[in-house]
Amino acid sequence: MKSAIAIGAHPDDIEFYMAGTLLLLKRAGYKVHYMNIASGNCGSLKHNAARARLIRRKESEQAARILGARYHSSLTDDLEIFYEVKTLRRLAAVIREANPAIILTHSPQDYMEDHTNTCRLVVTAAFARGMPNFKTVPSRDAVDTETTIYHAMPHGLQDGLRQRVTPGAFVNTTLVHRTKRDALAAHRSQKEWLDVSQGMDSYLRVMEEMSLDVGRMSRRFKHAEGWRRHLHLGFSATDQDPLRAVLKGNYLVNASYETNLPEERRGVHSETTGPL
Repeated sequence: MKSAIAIGAHPDDIEFYMAGTLLLLKRAGYKVHYMNIASGNCGSLKHNAARARLIRRKESEQAARILGARYHSSLTDDLEIFYEVKTLRRLAAVIREANPAIILTHSPQDYMEDHTNTCRLVVTAAFARGMPNFKTVPSRDAVDTETTIYHAMPHGLQDGLRQRVTPGAFVNTTLVHRTKRDALAAHRSQKEWLDVSQGMDSYLRVMEEMSLDVGRMSRRFKHAEGWRRHLHLGFSATDQDPLRAVLKGNYLVNASYETNLPEERRGVHSETTGPL
């Protein structure tokens, strides 16, 4: 059985940006994994860090159960996700254990460094998966499975300098949207925190609006998640797009995005999709 892993920075990030695609992979027969790098300990106005950490772990475990995914424990605390070897060794151990053919993670450009540092850590940990001389904690044998990394849309669909980020492909999440919403709703402690700290009003409504916005960008799907595929060099022998192969009609390549790439870096079979 092939596996896929979604790796977010904080509890609820997977549900905001990646859970619909993870659910579709689950339906397609993949064994799916769920991991947040940080514990969520700073996401509270009324609980101390220890209590918030415990609450958010329980919420994440419940969300993972709703998604049918194996839960992996966090590695550090909020605002302490740094690109450094201690965290890298621990993350690489998880990736070797999960041995994923597909990795879902954050955008290289986003509104906060926890997200972008998570992206960097994931890319390097995946790159090191087959290097026996890179030691992991705990120790895990190197694996030689090919993998493909997909980067989710940044929060607000723009980078830190307010430039709009365009997906390279869209995944139709309409059929699994209710379950995605239920998984996000498991993070009950975040309503008050996000209302006050980021003016989100209702975090469920914000996710809904983003999902519909990406769907409109696709010009085909009601609800969608957007993805950009990482360059295959160091991860697979050839340029692969396994989400396209697995999800078929629920996956739409953005031909206008691919057209703007150098010819040698355009997506496999993107010419068959047609313009949007």
